Amino acid sequence: MNIRPEILNIKDSIIVTRRDIHKHPELAFEEVRTAKIVAQRLTDLGIPIQEKVGKTGVVGILKGGGNRPTIALRADMDALPIQETGNLPFKSVHDGKMHACGHDAHVATLLGVAEVLSGMKSKLNGSVKFIFQPAEEGEGGAKFMINDGALEGVDAIVGAHMWNYQETGTVGVTSGPVMATADGFEIHIKGKGGHGAAPQGTVDAILVASQLVNALQTIVSRNTNPLESTVVTIGTIQGGSNFNVITDIVNMSGTARAYSENNRQLIKTRMQEIIDGISKSYGAEITLDYWDGYPPTINDTAVTQRVLDASQKVVGNGAIEPYLSMGGEDFSYFAQKVPGCFFFIGSSPRGKSLMSVPHHCSHFNIDEEAMLIGASVFVEVVESWLN
Repeated sequence: MNIRPEILNIKDSIIVTRRDIHKHPELAFEEVRTAKIVAQRLTDLGIPIQEKVGKTGVVGILKGGGNRPTIALRADMDALPIQETGNLPFKSVHDGKMHACGHDAHVATLLGVAEVLSGMKSKLNGSVKFIFQPAEEGEGGAKFMINDGALEGVDAIVGAHMWNYQETGTVGVTSGPVMATADGFEIHIKGKGGHGAAPQGTVDAILVASQLVNALQTIVSRNTNPLESTVVTIGTIQGGSNFNVITDIVNMSGTARAYSENNRQLIKTRMQEIIDGISKSYGAEITLDYWDGYPPTINDTAVTQRVLDASQKVVGNGAIEPYLSMGGEDFSYFAQKVPGCFFFIGSSPRGKSLMSVPHHCSHFNIDEEAMLIGASVFVEVVESWLN
């Protein structure tokens, strides 16, 4: 590996910052303390800032020379409503809140990048915008920042995620779709109840729900191209009151994931068609409440090539095809507005099996060397692009 010497010089600062933020997690749109840390650090570096962008976000702009592009670098700041169960010395001090996805490391990494780039300001033929974003975990903070002008003047954007599904020392980079849509839905079934010993004349809502669970899985298995990843998951079923009662009401909820807008629309259309067919077949009233979550995150080819080149300078053959999931990311909103690349920094804790510390688990942690690797990639991208 070729970690930048400027990053190695501030290694301790990056780690201390990450651990401090980890110890004091803040949920979506509550990132007041974290935002103050970011604002103060950027100000100390002489980087002009805007606060309360997208409610609790912070934007810094480092202006170099010339009329070359403005490159945005993004880090998300929010934690999750999870009780931390690990035994880290910097464990969360707030019950029911923890950094279980790596956003603490994202903030610390980008602050390190800002420190290094601020010392290279005179060599940059262009500008860098640092976007510290609130509320990635389901609240779509990126949209709020965009609405407040965070992307004004930006020509391209780069973001990254600590990724415990890859070994430390690897960087996952690829063009095209890298994160899926993250839609949700509720299904409400109204049948006709009765005695469990006298099913005649009833419309069994549990039976209807059972048919729906099976039928909805045919969308993935029989309606979408098997080479194009899609998921339909039923996450909850609620209904029934007693062992000898045929219930009349069942409610279900779930999520749909896809890597393309075409498949996203296909899932919505087929869900409604299947629901209408089963409703007629069984005589039940069934309603679908479907809502769009984050769109797919799609990496621009040209920007991705720059990130790949930078990654190869840092980790050599460790620049690999990323381990992709069907998770969603609101970086997608940025990438819909300007060309972007979202890459993955291998951060699996050393001494642990690769999948033993997954994201969103209550014992989440990372290999902190991953922050130095990610910071080096960011600096390489900016230096090569604006030189």
